[in-house]
Amino acid sequence: MIKGLYEAHLPVSNLKQSIDFYKNLGLEIAYQTEKLVFFWIEKGKSWIGLWETEKSTTPYHPSLRHIALQIDIESMQDVKEWLELKGVKINTNFGFPPEQQPLVLPNYPNAHAAIYFLDPDGNSLELIAPLNLDCKEPFEMMTLEEWNKQNR
Repeated sequence: MIKGLYEAHLPVSNLKQSIDFYKNLGLEIAYQTEKLVFFWIEKGKSWIGLWETEKSTTPYHPSLRHIALQIDIESMQDVKEWLELKGVKINTNFGFPPEQQPLVLPNYPNAHAAIYFLDPDGNSLELIAPLNLDCKEPFEMMTLEEWNKQNR
């Protein structure tokens, strides 16, 4: 029955500013009203809704105001430079500063590479790529560079 996640939503304080930010990431507007915009993540398969609201000041928690967007592992090698070219600052997460990202999340038995940044309202955005979905033993969080050295 369930085929995937079609939509997710984030609160924003200034819709125009947010539209500019998400367009800069290469996303295409799917639908727009005065206080709402949907951007295609994958046309016809998934989109993200941004709502202009006073709720944009709700304190951040990983269960609120966070979205992870999948990219290919090959793209993860160049993602830091891509974000920097777009003027997007990488955010420190899990104690890993920008210069140590992308990092590898130890979601045993899964391993994912990820990098984190914020939109103009402080919503947490993550670009993530599966590395190994059947790790043989648990491991500690590490940089993608460390992972690549250990798994050659």
